[in-house]
Amino acid sequence: MARKPQPHFLPILFFIIFFVSGPIVSLEAQSQAGKPQVTRIKLDVERQVGEIDPKIYGNFIEHLGRCIYGGIYDPASPLANEKGFRRDVIEAVKKLKVTVLRWPGGNFASGYHWRDGVGPRELRPRRLELAWKTIETNQVGTNEFVEFCRLVGAEPYICVNLGTGSWDEAREWVEYCNTEKGTTLAELRASHGYPQPHRVKYWALGNEMDGSWQMGHRNAEDYAKFALEAAKLMKWTDPSIKLVACGSSTFGRGWTDWNRTVLNYLRDYADYIAIHTYLNNRRNDFPSFMAATLDVEDRIKIIEGLILEAMSQTRRREPIYIAYDEYNVWYRAFEDKGLEETYNLEDALVIATFLNVFVRNAHIVKMANMAQLVNVIAPIRTTEKGLWLQTIYYPLMLFANYCHGRSLQVYVDGPAYKTETRAAVPYLDVSAAFRPETNELIINVVNRSEKETMPAEIISQWGEFEGKAIVAEVNGPDIKAENEPGVEKVRVNQSEIEIKGDRIRYQFPPHSYTMIRAKLRLPALR
Repeated sequence: MARKPQPHFLPILFFIIFFVSGPIVSLEAQSQAGKPQVTRIKLDVERQVGEIDPKIYGNFIEHLGRCIYGGIYDPASPLANEKGFRRDVIEAVKKLKVTVLRWPGGNFASGYHWRDGVGPRELRPRRLELAWKTIETNQVGTNEFVEFCRLVGAEPYICVNLGTGSWDEAREWVEYCNTEKGTTLAELRASHGYPQPHRVKYWALGNEMDGSWQMGHRNAEDYAKFALEAAKLMKWTDPSIKLVACGSSTFGRGWTDWNRTVLNYLRDYADYIAIHTYLNNRRNDFPSFMAATLDVEDRIKIIEGLILEAMSQTRRREPIYIAYDEYNVWYRAFEDKGLEETYNLEDALVIATFLNVFVRNAHIVKMANMAQLVNVIAPIRTTEKGLWLQTIYYPLMLFANYCHGRSLQVYVDGPAYKTETRAAVPYLDVSAAFRPETNELIINVVNRSEKETMPAEIISQWGEFEGKAIVAEVNGPDIKAENEPGVEKVRVNQSEIEIKGDRIRYQFPPHSYTMIRAKLRLPALR
């Protein structure tokens, strides 16, 4: 996690690959003269982008502010279970369907030494924590983290310390977690009360090593060489693990060079390359804020091109994917406020557009982790008496619960608007998925207009709609509406509509995210 969100940068490199996937937007519809009033959204369940990996609905916890201590772990609270974890938080996380949980950082990871956090709690050292300028008590360590993951049904994802840490420390952490028996570290884990291996599958090779704020910051070549040796030792310790290399967390000059260098060195060992993005609306420019994730999509396509380049120079057959393992809106609350950002409706809409991007690029984005889970720039906020859900909770909850299966190509033909950096931004941002086991079509639509209802026709080009569609809408009274304890101005409203034939006509309200789940009756043969 960078200390401050970075400014947007719209790269033009590899422009040729920008249209490999994602929505196809009619250029005619984008023209300002005679633009159509009704948006046409065309879908064909046989035109598929790729399988949606459930890991795109992941999350992230860091030893920062009240995320872990006072968030997920609060043994003094009457709401805590016998292990010290908040029961209400566990239930809220379960409803969010978190699939993979990243830990311990973030910037914290670059100064964290895992042995400090195992063994009897009363013997664990208290350390000066340099990333966020606090004291780390080490009351939550590896075993507690894995326990929490098991409680909420998430896969553990550990980021090793490649800042102040060593190759041996990284390798030995894998051995401690994953070796069943017969070694000193496996026996150490058993002596700590965990005779069975944790079998942690996902491991990150450091955090944001491209950033000058990071402990142990290196240039691309120095990081890549160091990470390569760590990767070799970690995979030799457990060949089944999946490794995530540090890609860009900043997108200024030279960011593509960083990613190319890292991929060229790690192409035989890395399974993912990690990307981080935090967006902001400091200028209070709603139309531009709603278009910000178009930059995210551009970056994904550029990195996909870099992956293809690296893969052309290796004999490995297993693909390398993108892990967008930190993303969110963040610009109002920093260390002085414990990063406890309060989110509004426009932030929730941006989260929905992030998720649309991940779904549209499901062939290459196979993991994503909202940062963070509780209290710190988070969808869940706790108090002494309970918790409340921020606006950004709801789009992630809907996607994670229902948007599975195969991502579809989407053709969008409708009105658009201009920003300072974009000639044409479609008012309706759309992704779609198809679940062949149930013949269910899932359509996700964000209306980027603050004032206007956007009429649309959703057209099935293969199969007809039947029965009733379930419509879930995230909205509120205005774009600045916020939730707070006991008050939910932004929430999910659900309804049903009758559907029949090859199209659904729907009016998308201003400043809304809408999910439509509809059943299709498919012909027996094409």
